Amino acid sequence: MPTATLSDSKALLGSFGLPLLAERVVADGEAAAAAADELGYPVVVKLCGDAIAHKTERGLVRLGVVDAAGARAAAAELLAAATPEDGEVAVLVAPMVRGNRELIAGLSHDPQFGMTVMVGLGGILAEAVADVAIRLVPIERVDALDMIDDLEGQALLGAVRGEPPVDRELLADVLMALSAAATATPELVSADLNPLIVVDGAPVAVDALVEVRRGEPR
Repeated sequence: MPTATLSDSKALLGSFGLPLLAERVVADGEAAAAAADELGYPVVVKLCGDAIAHKTERGLVRLGVVDAAGARAAAAELLAAATPEDGEVAVLVAPMVRGNRELIAGLSHDPQFGMTVMVGLGGILAEAVADVAIRLVPIERVDALDMIDDLEGQALLGAVRGEPPVDRELLADVLMALSAAATATPELVSADLNPLIVVDGAPVAVDALVEVRRGEPR
């Protein structure tokens, strides 16, 4: 089943209003340096391609790049790390955002019940924590807010270490956008936003991965 590239995934989901970072997809180190200069530092540099899903586990991400020389070197290293199995690859450059809290949201297709939307505590510990809420698509806004209320880690959604609470209305916007994307895109099989970094209370999608079934609906 085809998996869209990171940039294609963001383009599809962004068209439904998801909060995504500006980014550039480039072919080499010089273009990466130019993109980083345009976006502003620090930046994140990643290797992307149709067959690449688990970038962090493979060391295909460079964080906190602070100048053009670093962007150029990071792009060269990542392109050199590509394998034949990765197919055609490129380098993605995006602004680096920081936050102490990470969430996860997404879509998945249940063979019995159909498409579902989920939200939960995210980041690298998402699978271990397993604090998620799930509903069938389509959802109404009241459903999105109920999902957020269903999470057990409510303390992490409140004010933490001087940071404002998570804006539940903006997080509900994310879930509504995912539901709308699933409803309007019959070939969409799954979507994964991990992490959603909370910046000044607002969730921002840093990574997006979409699976589509080309040429046929779910």
